[in-house]
Amino acid sequence: MKKLTIAVDAMGGDFGPSVIVPAALQVLAKYDNLHLVLVGNQEILQNELKSRPNSTNSRLTIHHASQRVEMNESPALALRGKKDSSMRVAINLVKEGNVQACVSAGNTGALMATARFVLKTLPGIDRPAIVSTFPTVTGKKNMRMLDLGANVDSSAESLFQFAVMGSVLTTAVDGIENPKVYLLNIGEEDIKGNEQVKETAQLLANSKMINYMGYIEGDEIYRGDADVVVCDGFVGNVALKTSEGVALFMKKLIKEAFHRNWMTKLVGLLAFPVLKTLAKRMDPGQYNGASFIGLQGIVIKSHGGAKTSAFAHAIEEAIVEVEKNIPQRISDEVGRLLQVTPIGKDKTSDDPQKNPLN
Repeated sequence: MKKLTIAVDAMGGDFGPSVIVPAALQVLAKYDNLHLVLVGNQEILQNELKSRPNSTNSRLTIHHASQRVEMNESPALALRGKKDSSMRVAINLVKEGNVQACVSAGNTGALMATARFVLKTLPGIDRPAIVSTFPTVTGKKNMRMLDLGANVDSSAESLFQFAVMGSVLTTAVDGIENPKVYLLNIGEEDIKGNEQVKETAQLLANSKMINYMGYIEGDEIYRGDADVVVCDGFVGNVALKTSEGVALFMKKLIKEAFHRNWMTKLVGLLAFPVLKTLAKRMDPGQYNGASFIGLQGIVIKSHGGAKTSAFAHAIEEAIVEVEKNIPQRISDEVGRLLQVTPIGKDKTSDDPQKNPLN
């Protein structure tokens, strides 16, 4: 079994080590081939581990970092002024090849800026994107959507690249060959949308390597028709946060409805197994772990407010992407589409006049 080593920004998020340490222990108990590196203040992390039962694990180590990026901190200031932050050090470990991925619940803007600065984008990729999994009403499969906030204004070329990356990720992780790709728009008709969306649609329609199905509206995202939904980061982030808000709103309404009087409480008791299943399907934590796709390394962003089980899910997303070698697969696919040299390949290898082997 292949050994996996993943760095975890143990100081990030709303709860820091109090959630991240038990999440790390939970995942280690599940994967015998996993080694986790907790990056952060050594004294704080050691004390947190001491407070946890059965916390001694030879596959868990601490890498000291003296600084922490705050959740409301400017990405530019974090990038320039906190070179020894737990976030920066964890990403540096990926760059140096000491670990195969990084997971953080920290400041999204700072994480993206740092990851892009340290790791750089893949050849042929202009901008990385944030991609995550959404549930569907079919219950048989999930849908991946990008960008969810990395780029508030994207060109048609960038959106086309997002489609390529989303397709590769969906095929590699979900096993869906030739995934159906849709472009998020305000209508399904060709005349709808702004010029950016129309130009992207033309690029996708002209590509023989993308299974482009056309436009999709916001109310159809969860229907289950799409495998990949593409949009810019502004639209995607609004859709994501709105969806999370609606899920919490529905859970609150259902809870209030069953607590009105003794009769509704009795009905609620009888319906408890169904309600439990529904709550699990609507729980955002079940889909926690967004990938910063398009970088020369694997970086997974956990929701800042994630609890233990949700953060554990983000670590598991990193494990899957390492096992599937996602950056290399995306690089190879982009190389075929855009005729650029993939990562790990000799730039002269395709030129018979420059290749010393010819």
